[in-house]
Amino acid sequence: MPPLTFGSPLQLSAAHSDGVAELQRQKALLKTGALQNAILTSETFSIIATDEKGVIQLFNVGAERMLGYAAAEVVNRISPSDIHDPEEVAERARAMSLAFDTTIASGFETLAYKASRGIEDIYELTYICKDGSRFPAIVSITALRDDYGDIIGYLLIGTDNSVRKQVEADLHLAMATAETANLAKSDFLSSMSHELRTPLSAILGFAQLIESGSPSPTASQKRSIDQILQAGWYLLKLINEILDLAQIESGRLSLSLEASSLSEVMDECHAMVESHSRQRKIQLTFPKLKLPLYVKADRTRVKQILINLLSNAIKYNNVGGSILVECIQPTPERVRICVTDTGAGLTEGQLSQLFQPFNRLGQEAAGEQGTGIGLVMCKRLVESMGGSIGVESTVGQGSVFWIELARTHELVVADLNDHDTTQAMASDGAAPKFRTLLYVEDNPANLMLVEDLIVRRPDIRLLSARDGQEGLEMARLYRPNLILMDINLPGISGISVLRQLAEDPLTSHIPVVALSANAMPRDIEKGFKAGFYRYLTKPIKVKAFMDTLDMALSFAETQPAGPRSGSLS
Repeated sequence: MPPLTFGSPLQLSAAHSDGVAELQRQKALLKTGALQNAILTSETFSIIATDEKGVIQLFNVGAERMLGYAAAEVVNRISPSDIHDPEEVAERARAMSLAFDTTIASGFETLAYKASRGIEDIYELTYICKDGSRFPAIVSITALRDDYGDIIGYLLIGTDNSVRKQVEADLHLAMATAETANLAKSDFLSSMSHELRTPLSAILGFAQLIESGSPSPTASQKRSIDQILQAGWYLLKLINEILDLAQIESGRLSLSLEASSLSEVMDECHAMVESHSRQRKIQLTFPKLKLPLYVKADRTRVKQILINLLSNAIKYNNVGGSILVECIQPTPERVRICVTDTGAGLTEGQLSQLFQPFNRLGQEAAGEQGTGIGLVMCKRLVESMGGSIGVESTVGQGSVFWIELARTHELVVADLNDHDTTQAMASDGAAPKFRTLLYVEDNPANLMLVEDLIVRRPDIRLLSARDGQEGLEMARLYRPNLILMDINLPGISGISVLRQLAEDPLTSHIPVVALSANAMPRDIEKGFKAGFYRYLTKPIKVKAFMDTLDMALSFAETQPAGPRSGSLS
């Protein structure tokens, strides 16, 4: 190749390329400089650079705006730790000394300790401004190193965290307010439950006494008693539904999800609705399950849902119609229970309003009793158990209501309760023994009802106390075999009385059964945690009451008792 001569085309081309590259390099430098200048003059972030000892060397516009200092007032004069809350810096020093098992001085060393060891560090501390005002800041600190890896300074980039802190404070306040409202709502529901159940207890209790008394009521009296009982139990059902719905919507309804046998649930539901269906001449068909089928659900609530669906299918069916209950498996993990009726069916408009609270779809005009919250309850309960509910309907042909629940292969093994064992031990064929029952109750009507019930038990002698203190004294004096305890007592509560009975060696062996109008699930749970042997709610169901007495008295026979110091004449 011939040598290049000055001014040749190749030389001109190379010179042009070098010029373009130099121009691009200068543009890049200018751009980088502009970026650096924009960062340093940003008012959004405080940018502070220090030397290796922590003395401020750079204080940008954002730092001046946030903290109120001019750069000349701080550069080569103070450390960033001097504009932090000293108590917070000292607390950080203590915490880091423990975390790193060393002694870290309270000051700039506290801020730079992690960064100096190559550990990423973003901390939250309070900045103190020149005028003494304060604001929370989030600060990122990084060690600056030379080409040899030696630290030559630190860079601190901070942002004002006031807005986020205020949002957090507002959210915390809102959550606390909501929690307070929920607690107030729960307390109100508990109080309302008690206040409504107390008069109902007297109405239903005495009506049951008259119904089963001797001599038997006349035909006319029987009709009147039936009306009282029917209306009373219906009113109690409405109270329970409203309270249950409120519990679910406040997120306080406790569920016990366990393996529940569908065949057992079906049998129990069949027995409960058969009489009602027979009255309406409606044919009921339940599935005959060839293999055990279990769902993961709260057994009591599954029964409640199915009874509600079955009751609606009976109530809104045609006289002489039919109801078919089926169990199918849409997937191996799910079980669907379908309730098909031959009623009038539902229009599209009615279907769209079906799960609205207190909406009875115009049925109130037909004379059928109801609140319009039964299906809402079913929906809430099914969804709380991880299931789903749906309906398909054809006007003039009927409806299919279904629920789906998770299938489980676990078997339910029934354990013997304490009372089962004690009842077997007590069933030795001996003549019934004379026992003493102490009832602590301040409501005269409730006391009178239990007195009338105990008259039917010649093997039980009843004592009564009108408040907790009197109940304690009588329990210590007479050592009854069993104590029946109201919760809301004047003076000291039934829970406090129970605690003192349990702490006294003279009375700690006596089983105590709660009989209370406090019937919310959390009240019952608190009662069992407090140590009640059983927890009965008002209104009293006579058979359940008598069964519980027998159970508790049998249990009492197995408990070691101290010598009796009192006597009954």
